[in-house]
Amino acid sequence: MATKYIEYELDENQFVKIPREEVERLMKGLGCSEDDACWIWCEDNGKVLNEEQEELDKKAKENRITATIHQARAETTKERKKVERKPDQVKDSLVESLKAFLIEQGFENVNITKVGKLVEFDCGGEHFKLDLIRQRPPKKK
Repeated sequence: MATKYIEYELDENQFVKIPREEVERLMKGLGCSEDDACWIWCEDNGKVLNEEQEELDKKAKENRITATIHQARAETTKERKKVERKPDQVKDSLVESLKAFLIEQGFENVNITKVGKLVEFDCGGEHFKLDLIRQRPPKKK
């Protein structure tokens, strides 16, 4: 039975427990040995100092590279298209029937807020919403 962790030796008396699944993912993705994958994991997780990476991080901070990347935006904004609702006779008639039923039952302020979807009404001093949602059939695999 394989253990969940690999015990990797950094120095003579210094060991690190590394999740086996992460080492296997690194080995597969990078095509490297288990030892190399363990070393890469240690560098990525701050167990070992990678001078080249530290130097690149320092340069990026000095140049404020990350700040400009996060603030990058398009010069112009796109205009959004007006989305038109496709008529759905089944839902429309159901919502109309619900409205008629609620009025018939004596509920107050019965309104169709969104055509074919939302009916709002008052009952006993409280406000309610009925939302009609059509469920799509599950996709076949």
